Amino acid sequence: MRRYNLEVLGISETHWTQVGQRLTSGELLLHSDHEEVNAPHTQRVALMLSKQAQNALIGWESHGPRIIEASFKTKKEGITMNVI
Repeated sequence: MRRYNLEVLGISETHWTQVGQRLTSGELLLHSDHEEVNAPHTQRVALMLSKQAQNALIGWESHGPRIIEASFKTKKEGITMNVI
């Protein structure tokens, strides 16, 4: 992410199991979840957030295994950016 100067990175086909997993590089990984208890750890999506994006994060929600939504504060007062 640093190499390409990215603050938010969308990832598909993830296999992570922990919600809100912090990576050793300092990024935070938010991933979608299956509604089924014993569903396979495939077909999920994730957002990887830099430290700056983590500070701007208002909240996030998983809408099934293929959709994740996150809201971020912006520098403009009263404007929120949503990433789906």
